[in-house]
Amino acid sequence: MGEFTPAADEALKAARSMCGPLELAEISNRRGSAVWKATGPRGIASIKLGTGEAAEVTAREASVLDQIPGYTVTAGRFDDGVWYVTPWLAGPSTWEVFRPVRKGDGGRGDALAAAVELCRAVADLHAEGWVHGDLQPQHGIHGADGTVRLLDFAWSRRLGSTPWTAFDGTMMHLTAPESAAAVITGPQPVDTTQTADVHALAGTLWTCVTGTWPLDYEAAGLGRGTPIEDMRKAIATRAVPLATSTPWPTLQARLRDVLLAGPDDRPSAVELADLVRAVDA
Repeated sequence: MGEFTPAADEALKAARSMCGPLELAEISNRRGSAVWKATGPRGIASIKLGTGEAAEVTAREASVLDQIPGYTVTAGRFDDGVWYVTPWLAGPSTWEVFRPVRKGDGGRGDALAAAVELCRAVADLHAEGWVHGDLQPQHGIHGADGTVRLLDFAWSRRLGSTPWTAFDGTMMHLTAPESAAAVITGPQPVDTTQTADVHALAGTLWTCVTGTWPLDYEAAGLGRGTPIEDMRKAIATRAVPLATSTPWPTLQARLRDVLLAGPDDRPSAVELADLVRAVDA
């Protein structure tokens, strides 16, 4: 378990008020950002601390959680950074729902339903005037009631606002080509977009099916250790082909169309949900 600094005691107080006496389990701790699962008799909470450069990102994410429907957050500052507490989202991630598919053990019906639910959750966020900005296979949590809640809003923004001074991309392997190009050519700050979200959404589902990223870096001569700047340039210029492995051809054909489309030709998240729903399990 990671250690809380005395200045962050307010985070623990907020979690206790929500859950009662706590048992803490560290979930992640890297680059100044740490997350704990706080379990008590009245519930479970997530505690996030951001220090150093991560403090601004943590504050930004807390602000988003405070604004979007269906989320609650308590946040504050301490000497070294920012903390926030929010209810723990229970349920498997989209990546986990697709595990039987990747193992060849069936489960396609459940996976298709989860894919549609994830698309609908992104569509609902877009309808509220938001961009997520960092969709990944673990960023959708599927509740027992069939609803999906999204995670990791550090690079989210309300349309019409730009809450950062510089943006250098999020998960490289799911970055839309136009977003990679914008980071290279500027000007900063670069805005995340809903069309780039749809590209990342299709790439996320592709990865959940295959267990690998959609792009075939080896075919483009980009092996391990390739500088990130070179990878970004290759993505921006569409010099990296899509992977050829198709364990689920009917679903991947729909996703391939989205991944190859330009931003003006991509479906919306709602339309992608309909395309996925029409696939045979």
